[in-house]
Amino acid sequence: MTANSKQTVVSLLLLLAFILACRGSKELGSNTKNQPANANTETKTKTETDSDGIISSGIGVEKEKPAPDKGNVQGKVFYNGQPATGVEVKLCETFNQYFGGCGGETFTTRTDSNGEYLIKNVTPRIYEGLLVKVFNTNYYVFATSGIVQTAKYKIQAGQSFIAPDTNLFKHDLKLVTPKAGSKTGPDNIELKWDSYPDAAYYKFSIYADTASGATADYDFIGKRVDGLSYVLERPLTPGSYSVKVEAYNANDIKLSQCADDIKFTVSGPPAK
Repeated sequence: MTANSKQTVVSLLLLLAFILACRGSKELGSNTKNQPANANTETKTKTETDSDGIISSGIGVEKEKPAPDKGNVQGKVFYNGQPATGVEVKLCETFNQYFGGCGGETFTTRTDSNGEYLIKNVTPRIYEGLLVKVFNTNYYVFATSGIVQTAKYKIQAGQSFIAPDTNLFKHDLKLVTPKAGSKTGPDNIELKWDSYPDAAYYKFSIYADTASGATADYDFIGKRVDGLSYVLERPLTPGSYSVKVEAYNANDIKLSQCADDIKFTVSGPPAK
């Protein structure tokens, strides 16, 4: 395989990961029990799992002893280091972040004033999704194992499963430039965004649609910025691109990101 071929393959893989993330962040259906759930993959949290994608129960104090033939699920939810109160938590027998959402036997509860939740009397089996709703939005946070696979949970009779903590983040960071659908020249492209409350720094990523002729620049993936703007020091080749900006607090916890599907087009040759 030539160097150019390798670069094309890597670019396609990165683009695929981004597209899958964006697709999962959109509404997948209504909130009825057996209808698809809304799933925000940008709020996915990669979690340590075994070879089958199953998360192990954590260590903690059991809130309530389950019935002998049932299991309990408990955990904590935070936003910006503080307990997230009154948010919906859903355990799904089946879950597909792209098609169908949450299905099968489903258990739903809400967090208390301490950000803690308890799902009681759960049928023992392997569940494919543990979703936490992002406040009063149509987005959910869920754990993953790898790029596209959602994590699974093995609930056993007579035992309490202690889930990893969930850190919510929002989708309300405002990207000023480039605007969605805009066109720009290849040189001195400026990314600019509004200040986000409690943000200590930001990260941006620019993803190339290689099918359009765009070329991936890996220095512009997960690039940390301590201010509110960044001018690309190198031109982008003509083509279509997508951009994401994220805000983090001083403890490296993600607070928010800009809306999905912010795409722009680069046209014209770079300045000589």
